Amino acid sequence: MKDIRDKIFSTIAERIVTAVIISDEEGILSGIAAAGEEANRIGLKILDTFDEGCRIQKGKVIIRIAGTPKQIAKAEETVLGHLAKTSGIATSASRFVQKSGSRMKIISGAWKKMPASIKQGIRLAVSTGGASSRITKKPFIYLDKNYIRMLGGIKSCLRTAAALNGHLRVLQLKGNYQDIDLEACEAAENGADIIFIDTGQISDIKKVTTKLNEEGKRSKVVVAFAGGVNISDIDRLRNMDVDILDVGRAIVDAPLLDMKLEVEKIDNAAA
Repeated sequence: MKDIRDKIFSTIAERIVTAVIISDEEGILSGIAAAGEEANRIGLKILDTFDEGCRIQKGKVIIRIAGTPKQIAKAEETVLGHLAKTSGIATSASRFVQKSGSRMKIISGAWKKMPASIKQGIRLAVSTGGASSRITKKPFIYLDKNYIRMLGGIKSCLRTAAALNGHLRVLQLKGNYQDIDLEACEAAENGADIIFIDTGQISDIKKVTTKLNEEGKRSKVVVAFAGGVNISDIDRLRNMDVDILDVGRAIVDAPLLDMKLEVEKIDNAAA
């Protein structure tokens, strides 16, 4: 099918247009490499750009490009898309990291639920914002509620996983079998390295860590928490005995960082 833009731009098709992408908000820039690759793919020349992870101010020029009118029109549809959403994710991740302080580690594992085509960009954005896309940098196996059920419970699940030498065992707990503090103690007794409280009930953190301390098992495990964590929860969570916070939708589904493409000038000379 013929591109209607060929007809629209027929009288200026060979002219060179310079355009800029401008941020309408303050935030953290992410996706610049993918945006550059897309610009190159459609034949644009990149004149100026910021680096991945730069903090950008409202009204700041992020990238300057040059090309034909049709290429510039395409850029508004494609290049912009590689920057706005991922920069929104990076900005949200950065806000969580800054607010949580140095003691708690912020991760966001919800990228796993995204389509394969965008997973890499989301993971990069999370990291660019200072959070992590993995619960630990070491090799690990994540034993979720379905592994536990299929393998016959917490104890048998962990014992089965013990054969995987060199892998930390991360166990998702939801209080499905008994009180979650008792599940946590059972997990610690049977070799869990990271206890992942995935209930969304902040009160469960105190319940679990109090019991682990009473049983002398708190120092044996890392405690993680997840479930609908929002930025407004951080002040409360920061004062609790939790090592890792897994923030899902509040980071991965963050609003895009609003941006726009504007034409700067049109040269009379042909390309």
